[in-house]
This record gives sequence, structure tokens and C-alpha cells, in this order.
Amino acid sequence: MRLDKYLADMGIGTRSEVKQSIHKGKVRVNGALPTGPNQHVQPGADEILYQGEPVAYQEYEYFMLNKPQGCVSAVTDPQYPTVLDLIDKKNRKDLFPVGRLDRDTEGLLLITNDGKLCHNLLAPGKHVPKTYFARVSGIVAEEDIAQFARGMDIGEDRDTLPAKLQLLSDDGTYSEIMLTITEGKFHQVKRMFQAVGKEVLYLKRISMGSLKLDDSLQTGEFRQLTEEEIQLLGHTKENTKRC
Repeated sequence: MRLDKYLADMGIGTRSEVKQSIHKGKVRVNGALPTGPNQHVQPGADEILYQGEPVAYQEYEYFMLNKPQGCVSAVTDPQYPTVLDLIDKKNRKDLFPVGRLDRDTEGLLLITNDGKLCHNLLAPGKHVPKTYFARVSGIVAEEDIAQFARGMDIGEDRDTLPAKLQLLSDDGTYSEIMLTITEGKFHQVKRMFQAVGKEVLYLKRISMGSLKLDDSLQTGEFRQLTEEEIQLLGHTKENTKRC
């Protein structure tokens, strides 16, 4: 790997900024000045220092975010803060959110740069289950639960896949529910409830595949995934394109 790419990948700067740093003598490779930005280095074997501090190479990063309302699931946005703005302790500059949560939706969001994992979680044929907690207007009836289980028309070419709807409580005005779906159509949860005459008042994702939202994470907080969580998600070290 080229030295300038190594340092740029780790967020030291843009490729041009990194090249300037190398030419100014701010970088050492195994204790010596590099021959230039195009010098090849071996991640994990060569010691790379930037201004005297070691720069370890990390191919992939994985963060669990408890997404707050008000930010968008995007890398950049001209109008709203993004979920990437919340990840203030990262090495990689190529992170992206796996899937999307609406701006007013909270809960579990995976942030990574692992394209293979992204594909495994989002590809339509994978049918990865996603579970949500919601508060909706009106009383969820047995017929609603049966209709969700059959699949329903929400204005797409095909009906939704069967979904598991569970009523947790109701107070005569609104209902609290758990819903598990295995696809990710645009505004799907909201549209499913609209199809049975109800409005989603609050929505929070609590799991995606084997990954469950850490109860200790406050809204807006994040942490790195554990090795066990990564393995359970079916992580592989194959290099793939971003999905």
C-alpha cells in the first residue's frame, strides 16, 4: 500500500495534505524518513509515525449508534446534521450508515465502511429481520395483527412480506407495539400503519439481524462493536465495493 493512501485512509488528511506532510518530514517509516509519498508500506508490519505518534492501520471500523431524532442517515447533507457528525472518534474517513432511519426515527444504526457486511444486511434477498418499538394512534386490533402477518398493500408493486406485530399496551387512545419486518421499503413502518388507519407517533429501531441496541447507550451515543457482534453479523475480510 502506498504511504500517502495509508495515512489518508486513517484520516491524517487528504492525499495532497498527506503528501505535503511527508515532504515536510512529519512522517517516519520504521524510524526513517520515507523516500516519498509513493513508498510502499505493509499495514501491521511497518511502524508508521506522524509527528511522533504511531498511526495504526484499521481496514474496517464498526460503530453502533443510538440515533437521535433530527439528524439524517447520510454521509453529508446540506440542511441537517448527519449521523456521521456524531461519530467523533473514528479512524476511517470512508464510513457510511448501513441503511436509513427517517430523520424523526430513533434507535439502532450501524456505521461502518465494510461493504460486504452492508450488502449482507440490506440485500432484498437476505430478508434480515429488523425490529422496532413504536407508539401509534388508535388501538391495534387482532385484525391488524393478522393483516400484518399476511402482508399488505402499501402502494408498491407487491404486498409487503409477512411481518410480526405485537401489541404491548394501549390506553384507549394510542398503542405501544413491537414490529419485526424483513425488508426495508421507503417509510415502510409508517406506511403499514397508515394502511390500517393509524399514525406512527414515535418510532425506534431496537435490533437488526443479530445486532441489538445496547441499552446503556443514551440517545446520540455510540460505541464500537465487539468482535463477537461483528462475527455474529457474518463479517468477512473480503474486500468488496461499498453497497
